Amino acid sequence: MGTGRHVAIIGAGAVGVISAIEALREGHRVTLIDPGEPGGTQAASYGNAGWLSSHSVIPPAEPGVWKKVPGYLLDPLGPLAIRWSYLPKALPWLIKYLLSGSTEAKIETTARALRELLKDAPRLHKKLAEEAGVPDLIERNGVMHVFPSRAGFDDDLGWRIRKRVGVEWLELNADEMRQREPELDPRYAFGVMVEEAGRCRDPGAYVAALASHAAAIGAKLVRAKATGLRLDGNKLVAVITETGEIACDAAVVAAGARSGQLTASIGDALPIETERGYHVMIENPEVGPRHSMMVSDAKMVVNWTNSGLRAAGTVEIGGLEAAPNWKRAEILRVHLLSMFPKLPRDISPSRIKSWMGHRPSMPDGRPCIGHARASRDIVYAFGHGHIGLVGSARTGRVVAQLLSGKPTEIPITPFAPARFL
Repeated sequence: MGTGRHVAIIGAGAVGVISAIEALREGHRVTLIDPGEPGGTQAASYGNAGWLSSHSVIPPAEPGVWKKVPGYLLDPLGPLAIRWSYLPKALPWLIKYLLSGSTEAKIETTARALRELLKDAPRLHKKLAEEAGVPDLIERNGVMHVFPSRAGFDDDLGWRIRKRVGVEWLELNADEMRQREPELDPRYAFGVMVEEAGRCRDPGAYVAALASHAAAIGAKLVRAKATGLRLDGNKLVAVITETGEIACDAAVVAAGARSGQLTASIGDALPIETERGYHVMIENPEVGPRHSMMVSDAKMVVNWTNSGLRAAGTVEIGGLEAAPNWKRAEILRVHLLSMFPKLPRDISPSRIKSWMGHRPSMPDGRPCIGHARASRDIVYAFGHGHIGLVGSARTGRVVAQLLSGKPTEIPITPFAPARFL
């Protein structure tokens, strides 16, 4: 195979732009194809909570979660909501999702695979940010999980599995939490500090800077929507876009939640669904946390960004087309105010920004990383769900290794697209 191929990368999100940088490093020519602005408000990476949580190794579904499905259907504002109108379309994915987390052993298998993909991510991102001239956007200062009581932590299967796969943390009692987070509501009496993790101060600006860096070192950016891949036998000859064909001899499908139609066009019908996520941001907030934190009772992440205090989280299964349910963002705002009692209750609406975007999710909580069945010239790199930003650094390296026919730096069998085919 050798180096020096012309690689078309479909999708200029976090995974696509880092794949471009790493492919250029390997000596390939790169064309990045995306209809939107890298890091723009339409992009999943733009609205990311901003966590570089290298310990996010637990898939969303856990044993017994099927018992909660009726509640998800009945409560459109819960942490996981399923829209009735979308249920028939989502059902095959939901069944796979529930089965994938049906035993502790299955969850641990996924956690071990994800740990390899994520460990060291804050360091890899810091290096990329330095190369792209935005070192201040990546901080490696740990993240905190807060709980109303120690019991909520002790009962959580996820933390037991994290320990087994090598994640370490510091446990904080109520006093130690107060010292670190004086503004946090006193109802939170137990905390866990994961010091290896980090955060991004502005995910949209970070992806935009990486795209500019890719262009500066030789990538060509094409504003177009890719609609398919043209093969001649098992050789790739072009990416088909709405404005014509782009000849190439290798391609990467990194189009996030819109990757499914591209893989289906060459015979790989993969079960990718969008987990719609919301965030709310308060500009120039009066108070907030010193650390990024995850709040167990609200299932949301709170993070300082360069534009304000961002609360992000929750999952809504409702497809790519349905209008946002802004009440879901409103709930995040209410939780944020209850966490920090000194935040004013009458913040002017002009200082509050809400956003909704599409996480690309596979039912088992693991991305698809590997070759297409139809051609070794095509590499899939999508479906990262809740770990797109943190997982993008190592994914990009692995993509470049696959393009060059080199052994990958981590085992990628657990991410093989073939597991669904």
